Amino acid sequence: MTEHERPSHKGNRSASSPTKKLLRENFRAAKRALGHSIPPRLQTSLRVNAQQFGFSLERGELQILNGSCYVTHTGLLRLARRKKCCGMQVEMVDAFCEPSSDRYVLKATVYPWAGSLGFVGFGDANPSNVSARVRGAEMRVAETRAINRALRKAYGIGLCSLEEMGASSPAADTPAGAEKRFAGGRNGRPSAGRVRDRLCQIIRQHQLDPQLVKAYAVDFCGSTSLKQAPRDQVEAFVQQLAERAMSDRPSLVCQLNSYAHSSMEVVP
Repeated sequence: MTEHERPSHKGNRSASSPTKKLLRENFRAAKRALGHSIPPRLQTSLRVNAQQFGFSLERGELQILNGSCYVTHTGLLRLARRKKCCGMQVEMVDAFCEPSSDRYVLKATVYPWAGSLGFVGFGDANPSNVSARVRGAEMRVAETRAINRALRKAYGIGLCSLEEMGASSPAADTPAGAEKRFAGGRNGRPSAGRVRDRLCQIIRQHQLDPQLVKAYAVDFCGSTSLKQAPRDQVEAFVQQLAERAMSDRPSLVCQLNSYAHSSMEVVP
């Protein structure tokens, strides 16, 4: 083997460094979310998805529910961008849609590279398989589910996406519904410190403005500061914030921006 043919071990170590850093970050985030050590099966899932797809828990590209890992719409879209996806097309499947009953089926086709014939995914949504928080937005939910399935096929992702889960599934509570399982204190209730940690995690994962979130929280709880807000109301706020951030972040950001010019002073 000549000098030019010899592989560079230094280059290999450098290439793997970002992945190792991402894996450490995912393990730390998972341990914080679970409140205990990470089960071996979940460790394997986090490792595979960091190495193959670069998915991050901190950035909201993965979500842990009931001890299992799910990819999010955010993670799939970012992966498509990194892979330089050529485009996607979404259309309604009229034969299966009943707008009067809020029942929709959409078809998404993803073209991961130029000349690709496309990878097809279908998504359905109706009042029986979406969270109560997104009732009335069934068409958008169906679109998200269709895109997710098409993207997962295009890039060979076997991990189910969070948005595809139906409302009746144990894993479909959304991060809000899983709040108490992740941060349970005595009698199954989350401790005040863990509720605060969960709120901080939501802000980081979905890149929300902390000050606007605090202003929204104070308004939601009807108090002069978060410290004076009843604990049950704070827990309810964290739950609905997590769910809205996952299901309809643009709408949530729009509402948060309405507090930007508020003179309300929020005590952390």
